[in-house]
Amino acid sequence: MERRKLGSQGLTVSAQGLGCMGMSDFYGERNEAESIATIHRALDRGIDFFDTSDMYGPFTNEELLGRALKGHRNQVIIATKFGIMRSKPVKDGWAPITGINGRPEYVRSACDASLKRLGTDHIDLYYQHRVDPEVPIEETIGAMSELVSAGKVRFVGLSEAGAQTIRRAHTIHPLSALQSEYSLWSRDMEEEILPTLRELGVGFVAYSPLGRGFLTGQLKNPDDFAADDYRRNSPRFQGDNFARNLELVERITAIAARKGISTGQLALAWVMAQGNDIVPIPGTKRRRYLEENVAAAAVTITAEELAEIAGILPAGAASGERYPAAMMSYVNR
Repeated sequence: MERRKLGSQGLTVSAQGLGCMGMSDFYGERNEAESIATIHRALDRGIDFFDTSDMYGPFTNEELLGRALKGHRNQVIIATKFGIMRSKPVKDGWAPITGINGRPEYVRSACDASLKRLGTDHIDLYYQHRVDPEVPIEETIGAMSELVSAGKVRFVGLSEAGAQTIRRAHTIHPLSALQSEYSLWSRDMEEEILPTLRELGVGFVAYSPLGRGFLTGQLKNPDDFAADDYRRNSPRFQGDNFARNLELVERITAIAARKGISTGQLALAWVMAQGNDIVPIPGTKRRRYLEENVAAAAVTITAEELAEIAGILPAGAASGERYPAAMMSYVNR
């Protein structure tokens, strides 16, 4: 597996990471044994970059990752996040979001709690999961910088932050990475965010590079989702939006078929081809999908194919917002 640099502070990771969220939350049924086996297979295939958050579960995904990586800590880069608060226990299959918190005292307590759940003495990459509009970013990043000085965190990042917020944060403590959604059908990062990151020397971690599974071409009917699957409430997976987006994916599938690869592999290879400062973290909880994703790292897309793909799925082509309105309100721009 190729390796890529995130930022200018010395963080180097596998060119593809593993998003672990779905192993504990949001996408229907879970199987801990298969999830742990998937994490171990990722290690065998050269992936050393694992992404989680305290809000996944909530809390249980960090515990799962900690158990899976026991005995492998020196071989891996663990990224986790704080800032989105959810209620626990879960009610009616769901733990509602109760707020965003970037207060310095919360940053410190959240970090200590994550360290305990992960079973480690340090977090390699610590993100603010969403920017708190009530707390100046300088105060939040200042607290994160203190965690670096204390040896609890190695590198600092933000998630779903706007360009001006990124600039302000970077003056307080150098950012190693921004994590945001980026894929063939979510390309709003290209206009302002990616140029800002490249100007500042900040890496980019792309979550949902397969469009929450839509860009694999395997999803044909929104009614197939489990009752507690987040995608039932996602605008792009509903009604006419689903049908229009499916037409776009079917056209991408034709390109993948010509190349002898899956639609998902083409979509993932496209993200990896957008720059060696971009590291996608496709999420899966099954070994067979992990193998398919890893194979995408060896796929080459020609300039002609990139142009053809751009003609089918230019920026803004997807129908529907990428989050429900309530979740979009948490995205800092």
